[in-house]
Amino acid sequence: MKSSAHIIGAGGIGIAAAACLVRAGWDVTMIESNPEKVAAGCRKEMTLDGQPIQGVHFVHFDEWVPPTDKVVLLCTKTFDNAAILQRLANTQTLVFPIQNGYDRTLEQCSHPAEAIASFVSQCPNNRLSARITRAGALHIGPRRKVSSGERECINALVSAFAKSKLFPVECVADIGPFKSTKLMYNAAISPLAASAGVDNAELLIDPLTQKLFFALLRENYSILRHAGLRLEKIGPFHPDTVMRILQTPLLPRLMGLFFRPSLRGTYCSMSPDMGSGYTEIDAYNGHLIRLAGYFPCPINNAVINLVDRISRERLVQTRTHLHHLVMSLPNGVLN
Repeated sequence: MKSSAHIIGAGGIGIAAAACLVRAGWDVTMIESNPEKVAAGCRKEMTLDGQPIQGVHFVHFDEWVPPTDKVVLLCTKTFDNAAILQRLANTQTLVFPIQNGYDRTLEQCSHPAEAIASFVSQCPNNRLSARITRAGALHIGPRRKVSSGERECINALVSAFAKSKLFPVECVADIGPFKSTKLMYNAAISPLAASAGVDNAELLIDPLTQKLFFALLRENYSILRHAGLRLEKIGPFHPDTVMRILQTPLLPRLMGLFFRPSLRGTYCSMSPDMGSGYTEIDAYNGHLIRLAGYFPCPINNAVINLVDRISRERLVQTRTHLHHLVMSLPNGVLN
């Protein structure tokens, strides 16, 4: 019997997931709330890196009925989860999120596993033409103790993603440490790059943004360690190694030179949401602040206030915001 999946969200990650499963011979249905994307999907216009993805069925979210015998991949941003989880309530549907950040409602659900993408896949808001702009892997694993049936489903997804050979796929024993590491990076890159309106490479070029970026990375790492969370390697270095690099004179700038080319032209997923009234700042830095409790996290508090103000007041994204951010921080925080 042919394996089947419903993918909620025809963005960069959703399209990449669809391309993988189609290549593996799965029957794929894409669920999307944007009528322009649904129409484009019905016209067979979905592509990844310029290559067409054939045979995908498209359904508008308003008309979607959750399946009981198919995998559902949740590839939306966290602020869209509420309506989806409400639709899924009281169903036995197996949900596998491929998201960044920590949504408080989703964290209370009993879904067995998640996937974390370290590659970057970008897609315009009203089109179905995604591009993988930075290479990386996909880690898939359980978030709790799973049944034999759930383990079989996890293994089937791992096999399907790996078969496509679009990116490396790793099945891990516990997705939690990988998700925490991804949060450490996302919660440093996204608020700074999105506020300034720059690509990710700019965080390693301009001295001010570089200083802020490294300081926020250090604060995020400290919060996660203070909370007793285990971290795993995503990318070339383990987070412990990254922290040793950041504490070594001159080495951070040298490593910045090394990583700039791979980040040039890549943009954080928060950037296009600035000014819309909705961002994932609470799922990123908000989650870190909740983890911190009484542990000091002044930079995270400051970037939340900044991103909320830019989005609420519909301000233009500019580097000037980062200068104001530095002025709002206590003395010595960036040293």
